[in-house]
Amino acid sequence: MEQWFNSEYSWLIVPCFICIARICDVTIGTIRIIFVSKGRKLWASFFGFFEVLIWLLAIGQIMQNLDNVFCYLAYAIGFASGNFIGITIEEKLAMGIMIVRVFTTNDSDKLIDTLRAKGFGVTSVAGQGGSGPVNIVYTVIKRSCLPEVVAIIKQFNPKAFYSVEEVRSVNAGVFPVKNGMNRLRRLNFLRNRL
Repeated sequence: MEQWFNSEYSWLIVPCFICIARICDVTIGTIRIIFVSKGRKLWASFFGFFEVLIWLLAIGQIMQNLDNVFCYLAYAIGFASGNFIGITIEEKLAMGIMIVRVFTTNDSDKLIDTLRAKGFGVTSVAGQGGSGPVNIVYTVIKRSCLPEVVAIIKQFNPKAFYSVEEVRSVNAGVFPVKNGMNRLRRLNFLRNRL
């Protein structure tokens, strides 16, 4: 019975452990890299500790079972799955601030008014493009609001050229509040500006 358990442990349970450990450490590593890129040192260090600890446990099991091909497969499957899960979690978190630039040859007043009505801060300037004058509309938004802003852009000018870029830090700005306090927040913002 003991020999059967050792055999099953070595050929089934250890590879499953390695796979799960790799999923966890690569997922944590993906999230850690995001915190590093956003300059959040404490969170990056916190996640880095657990990432390496879990990795050491997984690699230790592989070193103890070098003759088990399933351990190698489990390691690779865990790595691939961890990347997928980590990126999926990062997309769901939608952390960060983005700048959206819209370049349009059409009148941009309705687009600007709609963005402002939704609580987004908007700056617009006149510019000169390759084929003539253009209106350039800038808005700095929370990343979680990007689908809403893109939908508004496409609603008013489906052929507009726009670019989206990540912003590392922001000092101040106008961002929509999701809890229905938009008007009150805008009034306070205007009161502070006057």
